Amino acid sequence: MSGSWGSVLTELVPLALVIALSPLSIIPAVLMLQTPRPLPTGLAFVAGWLIGLGVLTAIFVAVSGALGGFDKPPSWASWLRIVVGAALIVFGLVRFARRHSSAHQPKWLRNMTTLSPAKAAATAAALTVANPKVLFLCVAAGLAIGSAGLGSSVWAAVVYFAAIAGASVAVPILAYAVSGGRLDDALARLKDWMERNHATLMAVILVVIGLLVLYKGLHAL
Repeated sequence: MSGSWGSVLTELVPLALVIALSPLSIIPAVLMLQTPRPLPTGLAFVAGWLIGLGVLTAIFVAVSGALGGFDKPPSWASWLRIVVGAALIVFGLVRFARRHSSAHQPKWLRNMTTLSPAKAAATAAALTVANPKVLFLCVAAGLAIGSAGLGSSVWAAVVYFAAIAGASVAVPILAYAVSGGRLDDALARLKDWMERNHATLMAVILVVIGLLVLYKGLHAL
């Protein structure tokens, strides 16, 4: 693995983990298993989620390429990391301050248990754009990939990012496919726990990963 590859893939992991560890990524996936057709609906949701993440990230890889970022990392790449890291920290602190007002499951999440497979795929893709945090991180990942000097291999990095970011959505659904209904109780308990604690969990994740991204940007200056 080249230095550029190692650097960009390491940088993508924290960004992808913010998406993957977000309760608002995991809870909808678990809810897909409570629909009338859990397995096809869940698999359709996974497909829509991964495609949405990949396409959104690829768009901003192309934007970075249009700005001249494919050949070598530009000076603004470090400042991008600093901005992303600082924004994640601020989002985390705001989320923590508002944690008591986010204790209940939003109505739109409860309605997801009625989705068909086709609607589940469309909903998953739409959520990657409608969720500001996911959109922001895909933008940051796309610009980071496009500015890393990877040449035509940037698309492998897009797949890498989308796979990590989407892993937490895919895992419970694939586990359900393997085990059948034996995981119903465990998944229900996981969903309930994340609903009660999602604001605090998300705040901690955002601040910790924001600090890592911020440090990497400052170190690269």
